[in-house]
Amino acid sequence: MAVILFVILAVIEIGFLVVSPSTKKEWSFKRLLTDSLQTVVFFIMLLFPGIDMSFRFKALVILLFLRIAVAGISSLINRKNNNDKKTFTKVLSLVVSIVLILGAMMPAFLFKDYQGRPLTGPYDVATSEAIIIDKDRIEEFENDGSSREIPVHFYYPEECEEQMPLIIFSHGAFGYYQSNTSTYMELASNGYVVVSLDHPYHAFFTKDTSGKTVTVDPGFMQTALNVGNNDDAMSEEELYEITSKWMKLREDDVNCVIDTLIEGADNGDISDYWFSDEQAKSTVVSVLGLVDTSRIGLIGHSLGGATAVSVGRIRDDISAVVDLDGTMLGEQTGVSGNMPVINDEAYTTPLLSIDNEAHHNERIEARQMGYVYSNNVILDNAVEGYSTYLKGAEHMDLTDLPLFSPFFAGMLGSGDIDHEECIDQVNSIVLQFFNCYLKGEGNFTVNEGYL
Repeated sequence: MAVILFVILAVIEIGFLVVSPSTKKEWSFKRLLTDSLQTVVFFIMLLFPGIDMSFRFKALVILLFLRIAVAGISSLINRKNNNDKKTFTKVLSLVVSIVLILGAMMPAFLFKDYQGRPLTGPYDVATSEAIIIDKDRIEEFENDGSSREIPVHFYYPEECEEQMPLIIFSHGAFGYYQSNTSTYMELASNGYVVVSLDHPYHAFFTKDTSGKTVTVDPGFMQTALNVGNNDDAMSEEELYEITSKWMKLREDDVNCVIDTLIEGADNGDISDYWFSDEQAKSTVVSVLGLVDTSRIGLIGHSLGGATAVSVGRIRDDISAVVDLDGTMLGEQTGVSGNMPVINDEAYTTPLLSIDNEAHHNERIEARQMGYVYSNNVILDNAVEGYSTYLKGAEHMDLTDLPLFSPFFAGMLGSGDIDHEECIDQVNSIVLQFFNCYLKGEGNFTVNEGYL
């Protein structure tokens, strides 16, 4: 519908050029009428699906009203001006108008009107958010000596009074906390409290306690792209040095969040290490009061999946871990003979790994070639380890991004599959796994592949 709206607005512009009068007086008045007509068309189009007042069309709305204001002022200024309006000026006006409209509508072309996926659980889902301040760590991406701040976002069942398991999600490199919103919503609708955290400066964007938008660190982003696209240009030692720093930062973030959530759930007090407004603080306290801290699960996508696996090994209070298409970087303990050294101690926490098809094939190839690949080692030595993959899927298909922005998902890696079916399948497997290991419901089994 966004394309149809753009075509209609462009046709109106062309029609104005064709019928526009020659004098500046008449031209200014009809320019005002044309801008007003385009605004009316937009509001009529709000009756159709795909057109709304969200961020996708905010710039267009501003542009339409601004053009009306400018045209109105111009009409008043030129009401006695009967000089000719030159053809070149008219054509230039047409081109500029269409370019402005196209630019204002770019968010509507890049992002879809994504309203989430149908939920299978009996509960409606509510949300809240806060920021946890880690007073034991200095923010290494700043030079002001400030403490590390970790935004946390809650998804939880409304009107539920029973104790619920806690699940913590870690996003991928230059991802963001909403990357798997459908997963959080599905879990929360089935009786889980889900906390998705931001890793500041690893996240595409987030906010700090001052309200400032914190964007991804350019150095981290470039290095992550280099590692992902050109591993052969780096030695194993260089890769290990880089990824170890990433993992340490993220593991510390997740550990801080878990410890602070547990303390808040046990004490009912979030005053010392929390930042939120009074209404959100009251909500967070009530939600934490429903958390059963003896049942905690971890999940993450990509680098976040690796983080979940690492924290799941070192903590005794984690009951289940899900890795969505992540290379388990934290399991590497060193390098020997230009080959990674992987921790081969038994992984005792129940572990589920869900990969895209290429990742699955790379694991098979690594095994055949005798390459020591972390995921193979950990799953082989897991007491309860499960692995599956999505046929035809690529890296971002294990997130909501292909449903929210097919354009950006295609740039980062998205397969030619049914994206709704894919994420629904992921969410179903994840729910079954956590139901088994956090709620004791049934026995968990998984196919070798899906779709």
